[in-house]
Amino acid sequence: MKKLGLVGGISWVSTIDYYRYINEGIHEKAGGLNYAECIIYSLNYGDIHAIGWTNSFDLLLDACKNLQKSGADAIVLCANTAHQFAEELEKKIELPIIHIVSTTAAAVNKQGLKKIGLLGTKFTMEMEFFKTGLKDRGIEAVIPEREEIRNFIQHTLKEELGAGIIKEETKKAYISIINELIAAGAEGIILGCTEIPMIINQQDVSVPVFDTTKIHSQAAVKFALSN
Repeated sequence: MKKLGLVGGISWVSTIDYYRYINEGIHEKAGGLNYAECIIYSLNYGDIHAIGWTNSFDLLLDACKNLQKSGADAIVLCANTAHQFAEELEKKIELPIIHIVSTTAAAVNKQGLKKIGLLGTKFTMEMEFFKTGLKDRGIEAVIPEREEIRNFIQHTLKEELGAGIIKEETKKAYISIINELIAAGAEGIILGCTEIPMIINQQDVSVPVFDTTKIHSQAAVKFALSN
């Protein structure tokens, strides 16, 4: 089994989901008492918040280098927004990074969808790395048009879900936002932040939902068990 290096803590709440999904996936496929061989480097999210995501490359690089020194065979960045640096990090550490955008795009393509709603942090929604990654694979991404909606999503991700706080009114607001995207032509919805599945799942939405945490974890399992 190949050893996975997980860059977590962004947030710690979703890192728990990664750890659980990867171990469950290994056990389901390998059986017996087999579970993941993995190392977690959990960042202090407060450090990233203090300097901002756009300035966090060195923090992520240090985490990846520590995992590399510990014997990791591949890196799993346990946050969508961190993937804005994935290609540059991969070049620096010379280890494969299991990419959340390409694995999510593959799942969307498998269902034959061409227009998809994208929810995530403001960085994920407004920067080009996720949307371009989808476009390169024939998928058009649409995001909430109004900035106040994107600000609301950012606020709830940071102040509520990232801290493990679940509010029913927040869930209702997210469902309303998703329905607006569907009305604008979205054939499916990407939950492009690892915290969003804490309050939204397939039962809440009338079109296919793509949980990037689960999709990414499944890709990590496939890598770990590959020859």
